[in-house]
Amino acid sequence: MKDGAISGAPFHAALADGPPGAACAWLQAGAARIRVAWWHAGDKGTVLLLPGRTECVEKYGRTAGDLVARGFSVITIDWRGQGLADRALPDRMVGHVGDFAEYQQDLDVMLAEAARAGLPQPYFMLAHSMGGCIGLRALMRGVPVKAAVFSAPMWGIAMAAWLRPVASVVSALSRPLRYAHRYAPTTGGTPYLLQFPFEGNVLTTDREMWDYMRRQVSQMPELALGGPSIAWLDAALRECAALARMPAPKVPAICALGTAEKVVDVPPVHLRMSGWPNGALDLYPGAEHEIMMEGPAARARFFDRAAALFEANR
Repeated sequence: MKDGAISGAPFHAALADGPPGAACAWLQAGAARIRVAWWHAGDKGTVLLLPGRTECVEKYGRTAGDLVARGFSVITIDWRGQGLADRALPDRMVGHVGDFAEYQQDLDVMLAEAARAGLPQPYFMLAHSMGGCIGLRALMRGVPVKAAVFSAPMWGIAMAAWLRPVASVVSALSRPLRYAHRYAPTTGGTPYLLQFPFEGNVLTTDREMWDYMRRQVSQMPELALGGPSIAWLDAALRECAALARMPAPKVPAICALGTAEKVVDVPPVHLRMSGWPNGALDLYPGAEHEIMMEGPAARARFFDRAAALFEANR
């Protein structure tokens, strides 16, 4: 099927709690139907908001509000295999993709939709977690953005030291032995937000934002996702290793990272930013993985600094 727009798609505005005027569409990206949502609301440019693994467009309603309030339009996406986008396996709770190049196809279709919808240029990038991995690859291949902000980017896979060699072997053998569709070691089908309580969680220190995220997947289970497949793990390990061998792009960038980060591998983030000539690492004391879902002070700092970077590079 030809890539591009199909028709309007559902958007759960009450759960998103974002600014008014959201538009939402189904798009065809190769064999996968994906979903994009956008707010054509600011004339300073458009932020390409790249979510992390397990996430959906509704999660970023409040983020869109913060960016719209600072004068930017926003477009975001349900990557294939999550949110309401097509899921490849019969068990729809498995987060599955065969190769990270498939996400680049999704991103290209989203960019085409931004142009079709008349969203204002220039384009900027805001990428979280797995979206940071996808976004870094996009910058390296020349996607036209003027500046980028990363939030806890997945430039390495965090796992226990004993599990790392096991994961490499298990993932590499998964395709020839035909178990690539199974959950990665230590993961399963229950979404993190529904499996663990707020106390001791690794996502945010802010209870209200935890409840906001949890409410979305509890009230709309079709938005939720469990652990990744072994194939996804293999693809992620390969992509992170490939990106680590490449020089930093020339795009101005800020990378925000909480000092209590436990989800992504931290040393590759420090290493990447230490070699990014016009990039800066911005540490958030005590913050966890979801800096955009932390308390009001951290969120205001994050969006103010993102907006300042974008405005300086229009």
